[in-house]
Amino acid sequence: MRHVRQMILPEVGEVGQRRLQGARLLVVGAGGLGSPAIMYLAGAGVGALTVVDPDVAETGNLHRQPIHAGRVGWNKANSARAFVQSLDPEVSVAALTHPLTPANAAGLVGGADVVLDCADSFAVSYVLSDACLAAGVPLVSASALGLSGYCGGFCGGAPSLRAVFPDLPDRAANCATAGVLGPVVGMLGTAQAQMALALLLGFAPSPLGQLLTLNSGLRWGGFRFDGAPEPEDGFRFIDASDIRPGDFVLELRGEDEAPVPIHPSARRADPAAPPAPPPGARAVLACRSGLRAWRAARLLAPTHPEIVLIAAGDH
Repeated sequence: MRHVRQMILPEVGEVGQRRLQGARLLVVGAGGLGSPAIMYLAGAGVGALTVVDPDVAETGNLHRQPIHAGRVGWNKANSARAFVQSLDPEVSVAALTHPLTPANAAGLVGGADVVLDCADSFAVSYVLSDACLAAGVPLVSASALGLSGYCGGFCGGAPSLRAVFPDLPDRAANCATAGVLGPVVGMLGTAQAQMALALLLGFAPSPLGQLLTLNSGLRWGGFRFDGAPEPEDGFRFIDASDIRPGDFVLELRGEDEAPVPIHPSARRADPAAPPAPPPGARAVLACRSGLRAWRAARLLAPTHPEIVLIAAGDH
């Protein structure tokens, strides 16, 4: 009886519902995008969710993260599991309280039928896209800021996120600095859930290769990018543990931001004027979000071919 109203749909039925019950989904981020995505995926009766989020629920975020109501101070992945258990105890939830990293991404992606990128971090988005492209797993990625955002279906036979967004912006803001209305992320997170369900149920046309945009004034738009070519270049993210002897490591965070550099061999540098690496050395550029590292990498790339990035977060 729990799912009878969606099973009435000829696009679902008993066969489709069994397909949903057998599905395994990876949701990275249980915040503003992840809250509605998790809510509606669990409501649809998917079989298993793995939720990855190292952060804790805060009062200032509840306006766009309603599944954490009453659990301020909880880890968000654990809070999401508690919410799902109260909604439908037959949905299995694995709560992972550590971050998604370049080191663990492939293992997490490999066990999923569909991956949802709800982290709203371009470093996480690129790491997930690279892992999903390599594994052939569909990725539903979204981003929201202010009154606008997008949601798209990538990889799994469609072009990757890098094919649509081959470069990062010169500057970036986040919800804490630029603000956001709760319904904006709610609509885009719900769109992610709908795209994921459409993939699991085999809807046509497929949401893979489709970008949906939401602009201020509730103007919806979008386009298909099925034929977008994969970029020949692009900067890859690695973990700090992947730094090798002989790497030329630049710490682009100031001492006030990161008193301890990313690596003992790292030298501090200005991202607007990074020093040139010695010939033959791999350049490793580290900053908080990856944006400054990406910007510095663009300056070095014409004369230095091997560059990797580290998004160190708050560590």
